[in-house]
Amino acid sequence: MAEQRREVVWTTSARNELDDIVTYIAKDAPLSALAFLEEVLNTANSLTTLAQRGRIVPEFQNPLVRELFIKHYRLLYEIQDRAVYVLGFIHGARNFKPHETN
Repeated sequence: MAEQRREVVWTTSARNELDDIVTYIAKDAPLSALAFLEEVLNTANSLTTLAQRGRIVPEFQNPLVRELFIKHYRLLYEIQDRAVYVLGFIHGARNFKPHETN
């Protein structure tokens, strides 16, 4: 049975992170930057029907917060009823610690 369709929504911070990475790549390789951007956007758009396919983010241990790897980057997203929210797009080597809430 197919998953329900969800809208993919990029948070401002995730979009800014992606823009910064693409801009950095474009300085030396504009065509590679464009191809990379297209791959990222296509991967994110695939979450409209395949949201469960990513692995659970180890730092969160929440089954609704998942990630997909694109090259050396992590696309972090949260699954909700009608939407998938892209929370971040970070380099895989970056030391990532989510903010703790009490």
